[in-house]
Amino acid sequence: MKLAVKIPKYCLGLFFLAVGVTFSIKSNLGISPVNSIGYVLSLVLGINQGKVITGVFILYVLLQVVLRKSFKPAYLLQIVFSTVFGYFVSFSNSILSFPSASNYPLQLVYLAISIVLVAVGVTLYLGADLMPMPAEGVMLAITDLTGISFHKVKMMFDTTVVIVSVIISLLFLGRIAGVREGTLLSAVLIGKLVGVFNSILAKKNLRIAG
Repeated sequence: MKLAVKIPKYCLGLFFLAVGVTFSIKSNLGISPVNSIGYVLSLVLGINQGKVITGVFILYVLLQVVLRKSFKPAYLLQIVFSTVFGYFVSFSNSILSFPSASNYPLQLVYLAISIVLVAVGVTLYLGADLMPMPAEGVMLAITDLTGISFHKVKMMFDTTVVIVSVIISLLFLGRIAGVREGTLLSAVLIGKLVGVFNSILAKKNLRIAG
């Protein structure tokens, strides 16, 4: 796949991710683990969510520099894509300005839309085969450093960021913000949907090749 195709596909994936984040916020059932710290900090600091998420992701990139022996200078482009993603989150929040869900059935609908959109986004940017997002880069760095399987590292990472988000919420907001049952459902279902979408794409590619 040529770079001229990879970059637009990767950015399209980031856009779907951003819209998925907006729907998760509108659901009031909790945001996905990887975005939870950025969301909570935006509430605490009163700063645009997209800018805060960009800042958190840049910290993840710097953490990779420390942890990953095989860190390549090209991975610094994650900072550029983090900025793009932050802009997409801000843009999505501004254009999807409808009210948050007011009842539980509608909350579940918004959450379901969020999970599907995020899964589509992940499928697209992984399919671009360009580079991992910053949080995944940290997980890969920990895997390289410790030898622990990526799946286990992801579980530990997701659990850690959720706990940090809860602590920040309680300390500065006096309540738990951004972490609810939707956070757990997102953590469990997004990966499964990505597997389904990848399987569908693989079958489609085989039919085309055949």
